[in-house]
Amino acid sequence: MEELNPLGQEQQPAPENPVTPPASEGFGDEQAEQSQWGRNRLAVDKISDAVDRVKDEIHKVVIGQEDMLDLLLVALLSGGHVLLEGVPGIAKTMTAKLLAKSIDTGFSRIQFTPDLMPSDVVGTTVFNMKTAEFTFSEGPIFSNIVLVDEINRAPAKTQSALFEVMEEQQVTIDGTTRKLGAPFMVLATQNPIEQEGTYKLPEAQLDRFLFRVLLTYPSLAEEIEILNLFKDDFSGKVSTDVKPVLTAQELSEYREIIEQVHIRPELLEYIAKMIHNTRNNGDLFLGASPRASLAIMRTSKARAAMSGRDFVTPDDIRFVVGPVLNHRIILTPEREMEGFTVEDVIRDIVEKIEVPR
Repeated sequence: MEELNPLGQEQQPAPENPVTPPASEGFGDEQAEQSQWGRNRLAVDKISDAVDRVKDEIHKVVIGQEDMLDLLLVALLSGGHVLLEGVPGIAKTMTAKLLAKSIDTGFSRIQFTPDLMPSDVVGTTVFNMKTAEFTFSEGPIFSNIVLVDEINRAPAKTQSALFEVMEEQQVTIDGTTRKLGAPFMVLATQNPIEQEGTYKLPEAQLDRFLFRVLLTYPSLAEEIEILNLFKDDFSGKVSTDVKPVLTAQELSEYREIIEQVHIRPELLEYIAKMIHNTRNNGDLFLGASPRASLAIMRTSKARAAMSGRDFVTPDDIRFVVGPVLNHRIILTPEREMEGFTVEDVIRDIVEKIEVPR
């Protein structure tokens, strides 16, 4: 079965080692495309190998959801946060836990509820009776991979406690700024169906997330495979088989390599044209900011490295553009009433913008 990206477009196979073709050969030729976009000078093979190891560990428990796993790993390698949105029971929380388990780093989980206070997230200063001094007690946000379950269940003042920490990886309490360790990643989940008693995330909060990943039900074949996997394991013991296969030091090294992945000026212009279109689109009330264009550039580099390439192609950009933009743009009321979705508009933008040659 051919693999599709989140916008439903067919992905092109990752090119092999580039060979410089004669000048007469066109872009459609595979070798010409490799030479057009690539250099192959960075050691990206170890990144793709590490990604395969992590996915193999997670697939011991999670069946399917390939796009979600790819996007989570792209975000991890890019140093960004992810909002997972989908109905209950499709492995949002489980996948976040298993991702943390496959990496040798700290992990914490925060269950957002209507009575949760900001101090329950970031920590608070307490008075020590024995020493007669105030000491800071760290909250669960002081970890490496933080799972925020049902993020829209907590009120705005608690949601806002994540603003500074997600953007600057630091917490300021009582005038004192405390840095968080690296790596740091927030994985948040929310249910798009049950909106009673929830607090919608403001646009400024949503913009802190690198991706918003929309999850769907598994296919029939995947459902059967899930049943076969757990038919003799009612308590989920199979999840104990997942082992750490990636260290924080390796992750830091991979991020430095990804920063050096080559992206041609034509592709930077391609990204800019997409973002500019969102700001001058009759279907949209709110377009994307420069943070979105930077996010597309960063994540397309990570996607290329995951595919074993040290150069970005248009397919890398098209793979990430949907999850980057779908929570950063707002439809006009007219289009919303007509049944349009932001995914429809993004797909239309991608089809209209000419692909660099």
